Amino acid sequence: MLKFVIPAIIVFLIVIFWEKINEKIYQKFKIKINLIIVTAALLSSFAVLILLYF
Repeated sequence: MLKFVIPAIIVFLIVIFWEKINEKIYQKFKIKINLIIVTAALLSSFAVLILLYF
């Protein structure tokens, strides 16, 4: 039961505090985290497609 509840709480907190997290990372590294997430999602989807093709 806990292995389902704890990740759900963590995801819920990330969703609630997303703007603050994004702002802190932008101030520290001068890069938007949304760009990193979109790039990672695209790369992983391309990797899956390539692996399915071959």
